[in-house]
Amino acid sequence: MEVYYTFCFLAAVSVFLGFLNQYVLRAQATIAITAGALALSLLVTGLGKLGIVELRDWADQLLPLLNLEDLLLKGMLGFLLFAGSLHIDLLALRNQRLEIGLLAIVGTLISTFVVGGLLYWFLQLVGMPVAFVFCLLFGALISPTDPIAVLAIIKSLKAPEQVSIQVEGESLFNDGFGIVVFAVIYALAFEGGEPTFPAVAHLFAVEAVGGVVLGLLIGGLFHWLICCTNDHSLELLLTLVIPTAGFSLANLLGVSGALAMVVSGIIIGNFTRERGFSRVSQHELDNFWSITEDFLNGLLFLLVGLFLITIDLQAFDYLLMVAGIVIVLLARTLAVTVPFTILKRFRRYHPYTERILIWGGLRGGLALALAMSIPAGHAFIQGQDLRHLWVVMTYGVVLFSIVVQGSTIAPLIRRSREFAEPETAAEPA
Repeated sequence: MEVYYTFCFLAAVSVFLGFLNQYVLRAQATIAITAGALALSLLVTGLGKLGIVELRDWADQLLPLLNLEDLLLKGMLGFLLFAGSLHIDLLALRNQRLEIGLLAIVGTLISTFVVGGLLYWFLQLVGMPVAFVFCLLFGALISPTDPIAVLAIIKSLKAPEQVSIQVEGESLFNDGFGIVVFAVIYALAFEGGEPTFPAVAHLFAVEAVGGVVLGLLIGGLFHWLICCTNDHSLELLLTLVIPTAGFSLANLLGVSGALAMVVSGIIIGNFTRERGFSRVSQHELDNFWSITEDFLNGLLFLLVGLFLITIDLQAFDYLLMVAGIVIVLLARTLAVTVPFTILKRFRRYHPYTERILIWGGLRGGLALALAMSIPAGHAFIQGQDLRHLWVVMTYGVVLFSIVVQGSTIAPLIRRSREFAEPETAAEPA
């Protein structure tokens, strides 16, 4: 019951922070909750160092009970991705399939190797040599843009449609490919695996292709079930089964639950919404999943902010955070500009497309969860645990991404609305 009580109290804190945000910061809810949790973490740490109130030990015991890695990767992720994909316009997604595919696959690979290479060079420069494979591991976990962070912030700002669908589509699909890359490098780093083409192809087929196929099956099944009933409550309950039992089934089968939820959400949002739901039911569907999404987003980003309490930061860690932020931004710039240098020869794009994609490539709880999955005590860099260093650097990038990039992208999007959407010069094949 202690885990349940912890979950309830933290959920209440996230709701109250959202309530106070209306009157104090008046910022986007995700940014406000993360900033509030970060301030609370700093307060707890400061009071402990002053000897006024010692809460560090209590927090160290309390927060791990929730296990952010399992809570996100095996639980909340299914709800958040399904809720986000319900509002994706399939026709718009189809029109931008080439851009989204290149960003999700080519862009992720570019970012992984650029981050890995620059981090390897930086650590050599400061006298902390690290094996290149470990640097690539960090590049793999930090390169995919977090669909939860992106959907929570970008969607609410009403960016131009072409740009919005590219940002949202990339974030929804690149995590499946990114996790495959992470798994391959992880096996090479810790399990002595060989990155042979058959092994990589098998892993990709199981994770990515398997997730898409399962998503199609789940979406098709529940489309039929919802169309067969006129009970409004039962229709909503059927949608609730998808990110619970459906996501759990994907995890048990060893396929990408993330991709399964995205595909099934697109099916329910684009086909079932019109054919299986009445107008009243459509309104209830939107309200139900909007509230669910807001609640879980608030809880997740509260945990991201509070996570600082569990990290024992040293002087070098701050340098590592700053280096990680700079390296990831440089890699993101290349990951966007390289594909668009090619694409702009065939299509016209909104003038703010690349700037919004670069600055809107947010990282969130997903990157933290992957960093925490690195085993402790398996690799050391001059006496420091590799897991600690990578978690610290990931946390710095995530905080900068949510608080700084998330809070400063709004003016960029507002300026982008002044320009009309460009007409497509040539449709991709």
